[in-house]
Amino acid sequence: MSDERRVARLLPWAGAEGRPCYVLGDGTGPVSRVADEIESVQLGMAGDLIGHADDMLADHRATGRELRFLAGCLVQSLREVKRVAESRGARLEHRGQG
Repeated sequence: MSDERRVARLLPWAGAEGRPCYVLGDGTGPVSRVADEIESVQLGMAGDLIGHADDMLADHRATGRELRFLAGCLVQSLREVKRVAESRGARLEHRGQG
């Protein structure tokens, strides 16, 4: 593997104390494959959560406690999706330079 193809990929999980985790490589290794699967799950769950939020916001019987819980879930999901976007954006940028 040439040094030109070795890129640091931001992984879709955090390390100790919430610090970002990275893997070096060409994107074909086992850690990259697990990261791809986790990103896919995270994005799918975000879509499901959006649908649930739409339904809950339309239900005028939803309590403040339920809506606060929903907001917390949306914030966590948004953090995950943001990490996926940053990781993919960085990889696209690196490919454009190569």
